[in-house]
Amino acid sequence: MLPRRRRARVEDPSNFSEVRFPGVTIYLVEPRMGRSRRAFLTRLARSKGFHVLDAYSSAVTHVVMEQTSAQEAICWQESRAAPAPGCAGPALLDISWFTESMAAGQPVPVEGRHCLEVAVPRKGLPSPVRMPPYACQRPTPLTHHNTSLSEALEVLAEAAGFEGREGCLLAFCRAASVLKALPCQVTALSQLQGLPNFGEHSRRVIQELLEHGVCEEVERVRRSERYQSMKQLFTQIFGVGVRTADRWYREGLRTLDDVRGRVPRLTGQQQAGLRHHQDLSMPVQRPDAEALQQVVETVVVQALPGATVTLAGGFRRGKLQGHDVDLLITHPQEGQEAGLLPRVMCSLQQQGLVLYQQHQLSRSRDPTHLTRRSHTMDTFERSFCIFRLPRPPGATWKAVRVDLVVAPISQFPFALLGWTGSKHFERELRQFSRKERGLWLNSHGLFDPEQKALLRAAAEEDVFRHLGLAYLPPEQRNA
Repeated sequence: MLPRRRRARVEDPSNFSEVRFPGVTIYLVEPRMGRSRRAFLTRLARSKGFHVLDAYSSAVTHVVMEQTSAQEAICWQESRAAPAPGCAGPALLDISWFTESMAAGQPVPVEGRHCLEVAVPRKGLPSPVRMPPYACQRPTPLTHHNTSLSEALEVLAEAAGFEGREGCLLAFCRAASVLKALPCQVTALSQLQGLPNFGEHSRRVIQELLEHGVCEEVERVRRSERYQSMKQLFTQIFGVGVRTADRWYREGLRTLDDVRGRVPRLTGQQQAGLRHHQDLSMPVQRPDAEALQQVVETVVVQALPGATVTLAGGFRRGKLQGHDVDLLITHPQEGQEAGLLPRVMCSLQQQGLVLYQQHQLSRSRDPTHLTRRSHTMDTFERSFCIFRLPRPPGATWKAVRVDLVVAPISQFPFALLGWTGSKHFERELRQFSRKERGLWLNSHGLFDPEQKALLRAAAEEDVFRHLGLAYLPPEQRNA
């Protein structure tokens, strides 16, 4: 059973340190953020000496919102009382300003990228535009100004990946990633002058979109039987990758019934994926992901007091929905996590919450395997699962994909970084580490081949520091 939602506790101000920044008064807007997350962020800010109000008032100087568009922010502000004459009103800020301030231990200066106010339309990008070549060098928010352009390039990237054209896939992904990081909308091809990662093909696609609103090549790909079969059907089956999907397509398979009737040997994952395909093809909503985290956390803490469960993946980057739920488990005492996962899975199965699981033992507990330069996949102990998510009385349950991953505390910062994503951000981060710093990075650690030594980290911020990069919070890694 899912635990009941607990009533938010009224915090005693005496539990927090005194206000250190009297000129800053914060109000966290609950919609989109959620009650429990808002309560947690409030406690965090107050513990660091920030003044946070539980109710909005004219004293507020900084309004912080999550997953909110500029227009929605303006509507929210207009629904409040107008500021006093001569007062500009509070700054409407994205959650990135808050997380950066928490990391710094003091209010960071408000920059344009933090603001949610609707800006005055401009004909072009600010000049000069400085755009670093690697995605890990620039903040990339979840919502941005060039969605239609980036999505078109990502369609071509997916199609190239389905055909095994890795070079084209990366080229389109890099161009789309730059578009996501731009501070305003692209309305003319000349605005891309001097920006990295735009080849002739990407420019041609963008020019056609700007001039006609559609790109014939992109629409042709979207309509193609191959793309629809690969993207919307075969690769949506749990346990089916691009190679398997491509083989099925070349063998003439086009429907799920074709797969069931004509594939002689399906793996256990694939059988479970077909059995629950209708549920698994539907996005997982954030409340469901958080509810599953709470269920697993309850079992984990019962099995090993002090252990923690962290929601990773796109949900940690701020997404409101995703295809699966990634949960990272660790314990502050090295080695205590060994043998935990089988006990957790046994308890979850006894509760009737597990529809399918495949357990993978840790293939190596020694992070020095990073000395193999080609090694990028992690080898943590994990369970690939399909969970039975209960619904309120009268509603049917739903099948949800969940990955449980166990990492030793010494490797946890690297695991958290690797499992947060996005996929392109992680790929660029590894490439930057290797090409620009001569270091080898994966989800187990950071290795210096010259010193033949692992670089230690107590938090994600330490990994960025080792690489000489400005720290990017999870919500700015949507590359």
